[in-house]
Amino acid sequence: MSHSSQDLEKATLGAGCFWCIDAVLRKLKGVQKVESGFSGGHIKNPPYREVVQGRTGHAEVANITFDPSIISYQEILEVFWQVHDPTTLNRQGADEGEHYRSIILTHNSKQAEIAQDMKLQLDQSGIFDDPIVTEIKAFEAFYPAETAHQDFYNRNVEMPYCTFVIKPKLDKIKRLFADKLKR
Repeated sequence: MSHSSQDLEKATLGAGCFWCIDAVLRKLKGVQKVESGFSGGHIKNPPYREVVQGRTGHAEVANITFDPSIISYQEILEVFWQVHDPTTLNRQGADEGEHYRSIILTHNSKQAEIAQDMKLQLDQSGIFDDPIVTEIKAFEAFYPAETAHQDFYNRNVEMPYCTFVIKPKLDKIKRLFADKLKR
């Protein structure tokens, strides 16, 4: 059963380097399109080098289109919380800088409510040792990164970063979310 494009929704998430979250989200059933890029900053069409120098306020994000009849926004966020450390400010592992911050850019009030509720519940649950620092704010604009950054993992699977940083995240979602993954 196919859905028309008006049945599809968008989600925009930053969890460190966009190569990682891009690779993870591509594996989820119901995710139709994944694009790596920048969002959450204060200049239009930021060049990659300016973003990574911390001059634009943007975060590296994956902008996805998904079918909510197959995967819910909440289910996408469950994966998001698991594949990065939402308690480290402006860094993920060795990747450091404001552009690597944990961020959820919400596309409507329902997404904002779900994200805030989940953040609160996770904080109260004590799952994480430290408070969650994930920024939650309204989506304004998305700027796609250069072609070389799109679907990076699948095109560069042998690269050390892919082997040591991205593959363990993919292995983790295979363990935790096997039922939600594309075959």
